[in-house]
Amino acid sequence: MAKTAAPMTAEERKVIFASSLGTVFEWYDFYLYGSLAAIIAKQFFAGLDAGSAFIFALLAFAAGFIVRPFGALVFGRLGDLIGRKYTFLVTILLMGGATFIVGILPTYNTIGVAAPVILIVLRMLQGLALGGEYGGAATYVAEHAPDGKRGAYTAWIQTTATLGLFLSLLVILFTRELTGPNFEVWGWRVPFLLSIVLLGISVYIRLSMNESPAFQKMKAEGKTSKAPLTEAFGQWKNLKIVILALFGLVAGQAVVWYTGQFYALFFLTQVLKVDAKTANLLI
Repeated sequence: MAKTAAPMTAEERKVIFASSLGTVFEWYDFYLYGSLAAIIAKQFFAGLDAGSAFIFALLAFAAGFIVRPFGALVFGRLGDLIGRKYTFLVTILLMGGATFIVGILPTYNTIGVAAPVILIVLRMLQGLALGGEYGGAATYVAEHAPDGKRGAYTAWIQTTATLGLFLSLLVILFTRELTGPNFEVWGWRVPFLLSIVLLGISVYIRLSMNESPAFQKMKAEGKTSKAPLTEAFGQWKNLKIVILALFGLVAGQAVVWYTGQFYALFFLTQVLKVDAKTANLLI
């Protein structure tokens, strides 16, 4: 007779909820830039023609992706050494702080070329934070999951990341309604400034989290990794899995996902000249 799967415990639900909610907020912060790229181009790359300004705004968006692997390496190693809880706090503070600063950052017309330079630095900080957050959240949930449930439990991280996009679009739509024609002047800053509220909620929740039993056991026994990067990538059998996962699974999925979300938004607003409110609703 087949065994009946044990129901999810209250502690497991708390772990999934806390990790997933933090992921929603971090992806909200990350997606805001892509959703508002056309306006950011006008505000921070005003010294260029419209087409070039938009391209440079997208390149600044890409800067966040370029550093994400380094964020995973840095914060992944930190998590292996000191635990996930405090690493989570660092990544959420880094992401929330960088996003909030974008909301108060003077534009090109105010401080000149320093504006896009600072913007790119902030985008890179966001990428570092997200690189550490995403894999760390999945690892944290996996360490709490019982045998046979790791895939089901960690799937919540991927699912709720999509909610970050929806949340960013909803906040943008709501802010457009409130600010009207002023949205492109100063209203676009509001979604970035609201990240400070999400940051406060995330920090409060994550302070209540505990390290996983698996990590606590390894730490008590002195078995925590001393050289996580060497252990993960220094052996060909491990490196081979990473390469296959990167180019065989993740790269293609990422191209389809981001093309579907952000190029579609660009095509609607810049090529078909659909108004931004309608385009956000369609996306």
